[in-house]
Amino acid sequence: MVLLKIAAHWQFACCKVAKKLRSHGFLLRNSARLQQVHSLHSSVTKCSLEGRESQTLVCDFDGTLLGTPSLFPYFMLVAFEGGSLLRAFLLLLLSPLLWVLGNHREITMRILVFVTFCGLRTKHLELVSRAVLPKFYLENLHLQACELLSATGKRVVLTSMPRLMVEGFLKEYLGVSEVVGAELQVVRGCYFTGLISGSTLAAKQKALKDIFGEAKADVALVSSSNLHDHLMLNLLLGQETFVVTKEEDTSGISTEMPRSKYPKPLVFHDGRLALLPTPSATLAVFMWLPIAIPLAIFRIAMGIIFPYRVTVLIGALIGIRLAVGGPHTSTSDASTGSCRKGVLYVCTHRTLLDPVILCIALQRPVPAVTYSLSRMSEILAPMKTVRLTRDRKRDAATMRRLLCDGDLAVCPEGTTCREPYLLRFSSLFAELAENIVPVAMDARVGMFYGTTASGQKWLDPVVFMLNPLPVYTVDILERVPPEMTCAGGWMAADVANRIQKQLADALGFECTAFTRRDKYMILAGNEGVVSKQCEGPEKKPPK
Repeated sequence: MVLLKIAAHWQFACCKVAKKLRSHGFLLRNSARLQQVHSLHSSVTKCSLEGRESQTLVCDFDGTLLGTPSLFPYFMLVAFEGGSLLRAFLLLLLSPLLWVLGNHREITMRILVFVTFCGLRTKHLELVSRAVLPKFYLENLHLQACELLSATGKRVVLTSMPRLMVEGFLKEYLGVSEVVGAELQVVRGCYFTGLISGSTLAAKQKALKDIFGEAKADVALVSSSNLHDHLMLNLLLGQETFVVTKEEDTSGISTEMPRSKYPKPLVFHDGRLALLPTPSATLAVFMWLPIAIPLAIFRIAMGIIFPYRVTVLIGALIGIRLAVGGPHTSTSDASTGSCRKGVLYVCTHRTLLDPVILCIALQRPVPAVTYSLSRMSEILAPMKTVRLTRDRKRDAATMRRLLCDGDLAVCPEGTTCREPYLLRFSSLFAELAENIVPVAMDARVGMFYGTTASGQKWLDPVVFMLNPLPVYTVDILERVPPEMTCAGGWMAADVANRIQKQLADALGFECTAFTRRDKYMILAGNEGVVSKQCEGPEKKPPK
């Protein structure tokens, strides 16, 4: 707490000094030069997108395609997710200095790079750039600039950030042909030194000449708030140049990129931070952690010790929001002579706490079958958990035995998904049960994600409870009619697909054909088998 108070005092004091310096004209921008450029070129919101398939486009990523005014949050993401809390804390302490040096981009960038990357493993940056950064890039893209980019043929993007931080995203999501950026220096083949090369305007000019030769780009995008864009791109202006502004157009056209217009759907992403770590947001996170850790321990202990009704009441008092809807289905009345006596609750899978939240919603314990659940989570679970083996015959026998003993909860997706999508449902549950009750569950957080594909999974419930106001919604749907199950002549796959669609409609989600294996191959480069995660060479994710 003492360190956090010092950090807060340092940050606020430096910001006050910086404001005074800026108010006296110490770091004023060249507004006259910018106004002159704006008067010569049209806004990107007014450009036509037709007939540009054969044209070449050149633009900057920072401040042009990316709408955020500062690059600090993206370096903080690398420091926090790929480095450590100490590295992220050091970067936070330097944020006031970086803000004062805002117009000295070369100096600011070198400080950011050194603090973020010095001693960092190359594989950690590869993981963060593949699984963490794309989400935050997509949320802050400039809509009209990206539409113009996607309408052209050859696309060349420049960036003042290290090339490895953006290249994968630009090529996979935006179809960029060439990326020109600073190069990180590596020592011993696997550690970054924190030094960069090729970050100057002269180096970028040389790289662009190697790409275009003596030719000029057909279209250029320049930022309204970045003078360096104009100094650099004036060398490459072609037939048309458009200015990108962050504010809404005078006609009321929004420049924000809605999810429905993402160039590629974002189904999977990783990392713990659920917010964009600006300096103020990061300071709030560090100041909240000393309070959040004991609070999370108490929240977990509460679910183990107290009865379900008391848990709901106390949870509401300490910030946990639980909304339950639908009928509270009790144990089924299976036909006489059949051992399938229990109700099978088929749940969407948002966090490892789904079975616990279901028990609280039903006000009674319901056993759950799980896959990759840590030993710690099994010990802390207030109801019976049974580990599945991913051997279809053995798992079917286990679930059949549990259903004979009573109700059972299952998450047929096999893994969690954070975004509004449902993964493909395994059809195994449909083969075993006639009394099926779909349960639409969703979890919302504001600070930390309670799931991970590459981190410590045993911490998932704790991290979820670190949030100031975690929200869980449980909607228990009507029981599936017997004539629409395998007992009624339906194929197991058709039953699973129908329930997946029903749950997706209830939550406002979309159905996908992605599986658990797809998720782990994309995010972690492995098949998601706990016992094999640290064995053998790392596999490359599918494109």
